[in-house]
Amino acid sequence: MDTAATTALTFRDATDADVDALVALIESAYRGDSSRAGWTTEADLLQGQRTDPQGVLAVIESPDSRLLVVERDGRLVACCQLEHRGEHAYFGMFAVSPALQGAGLGKIIIVEAERAARESWGAREMHMTVISVRDDLIAWYERRGYRRTGRTTPFPYGDERFGIPLRDDLRFELLIKELG
Repeated sequence: MDTAATTALTFRDATDADVDALVALIESAYRGDSSRAGWTTEADLLQGQRTDPQGVLAVIESPDSRLLVVERDGRLVACCQLEHRGEHAYFGMFAVSPALQGAGLGKIIIVEAERAARESWGAREMHMTVISVRDDLIAWYERRGYRRTGRTTPFPYGDERFGIPLRDDLRFELLIKELG
């Protein structure tokens, strides 16, 4: 792991002024040719957008959510959403700049997100949903202590806010981790 890349990270809550930069980061990590520089790309599964300014702003403004901005040397390098849902927290909108993927940033960010959910809300579990055909990504989360539940929800086919599917077998699987 590149310790220089990880020790200089700062975490803060997103503001309205961050919306455009966050949309650009999330899109670059998941969609189009730029996403192929990293390993989290969904470009072979979905076209179109991953999120939009309204969706990001809704997370920032929600009283039960936090959108964590991760910076290094004053530059946005990653983000993740935390949402308080009673006994558990939801982890989503996780994006790391494609050029920095594979350097260990994701591991540090998810640990910080889990800590924040425990300390801010007393969350006992972290929940997330992952497209079920993303075996490499699910395996990465399993190495971080998340377990597959087998519980799935349908992909929102026909709602282009979530992208334009290139396959007809997409669904989201719930992953859960106990927070100690």
